[in-house]
Amino acid sequence: MTVLTIATLGLGAGLLWSGVSPRAPYQITEQGLVLADPATQALIAADGWFAVITGGLGLLCGGVAWFAGRQWMVAVLLGLCAGGLMAAVLTLWIGSTFTIGAVAVEAAAAPGVKIVPGALKLTASGVLVSWPLLAVGFFGLLEGMHGYRESPLRQPYGGPI
Repeated sequence: MTVLTIATLGLGAGLLWSGVSPRAPYQITEQGLVLADPATQALIAADGWFAVITGGLGLLCGGVAWFAGRQWMVAVLLGLCAGGLMAAVLTLWIGSTFTIGAVAVEAAAAPGVKIVPGALKLTASGVLVSWPLLAVGFFGLLEGMHGYRESPLRQPYGGPI
């Protein structure tokens, strides 16, 4: 249940990522598409937006899972991990397949040279784990804070502080 619920959030996250991320400018040549502006920050911005969107949803999922499913700790943690990874992959697929929002492409080109927006993709594949990592990490942080509050270690001499 947790896996499917989180994975479906990847659909909306992918559309949001497609809508807010800039596209890198490419030039059409005989060899195919070539990056028109090698100094473009659009590739880094797309990775950053992916990390922000999926990381924020990971924090949200971790918090909701802690409040809703603390009685099934291991199952919920496994669901957060698997669901977060599936949602991140789904976000990548949806975001790179559908183009939503304004696509602005700027590059200095000679007259008559065709500049087109490139497909949205990740250049730093490590951001794929931001959703499950932050979901499981936030769940663990909340559980640790709750466990410490109820711990007998807070009262080392047997009496109230």
